[in-house]
Amino acid sequence: MIRIPVTSVAPVRIGQMEDEKAGTGCTVFVCEKGMRAGLDVRGGGPASRESQLLNPLTAAHEIHAVVLSGGSAFGLGTADGVMRCLEERGIGYDVSVTKVPLVAQADLFDLTVGDVFTRPTQQMGYEAARLALDAPNYRDGNYGAGCGATVGKIAGMHCCMKSGIGSWAVQLGNLKIGAVVAVNALGDIFDWKTGKQVAGLRTEDGTSLRSTAEYMKEHVQIRENKFAGNTTLAVVITNAAFSKPQLCKIAGMAHDGYARSISPVHTSADGDSIFAVSAGDVAADQDLVGILAAEVVSEAILQAVRSAESAYGFPDLSVLRD
Repeated sequence: MIRIPVTSVAPVRIGQMEDEKAGTGCTVFVCEKGMRAGLDVRGGGPASRESQLLNPLTAAHEIHAVVLSGGSAFGLGTADGVMRCLEERGIGYDVSVTKVPLVAQADLFDLTVGDVFTRPTQQMGYEAARLALDAPNYRDGNYGAGCGATVGKIAGMHCCMKSGIGSWAVQLGNLKIGAVVAVNALGDIFDWKTGKQVAGLRTEDGTSLRSTAEYMKEHVQIRENKFAGNTTLAVVITNAAFSKPQLCKIAGMAHDGYARSISPVHTSADGDSIFAVSAGDVAADQDLVGILAAEVVSEAILQAVRSAESAYGFPDLSVLRD
């Protein structure tokens, strides 16, 4: 098994836009010919759009784009711009009078970073989709949906750390699978192989880490608004041939990657969601791909915090003492 760029996994193109000053952005995944997709939501506070398209009981067999965005529910209009761009390119479900792009979206809460009143817009979504089609520009770090991402916020934003968006992909024979994760968790980040905490809640002097779970045990009646700043979002991409129900299962198995690398995770204050998309025809075992999905998600989470740079007064990993 070898590591490969996530952009080489399947005919899924990725475009990103961000407003660096405002601390928000979006990441758009486009497949011109359509991609099969599944979704698994485990967090208690999701901000989403067209999530029912990915329900195995609904009629749509394929979608054309997935949007990860900042702005919480205010950012859900970003998909309008993606739809406008794709319709102009003739991409979508043919309804005879036009083509309707099927676009699913999930947002994270970054309103406590940068400018609270500047959120991803329809025009930002349009530009990200255009870039995905014409000049894919995916990068790990403080980009796209990860622009305003932070982690470790249970004691307030003054004790959190800057995170971002990260990716990881592997190839096993002809099978390719990768993940892109915008890491904006309430909890802490761990190296899934060693169990060591690598980012998250900082001590009051800001130079070392402490446990969010232990902090919660010590402060049973937490007065801080836990909803002000969370949700981790991921898109798992594979070139294996799977149906929508199978992809929903793979998305569910990919949440093992969240559980290994984020603690606490799937809280009522997070909207933790994972999309799994397939745009290929490689024959592969569903359970093997689910196992690999969890692994690439865990690695992408680490890449997100390792690639992040200090911004908006929130430090990156360089502030920590070994």
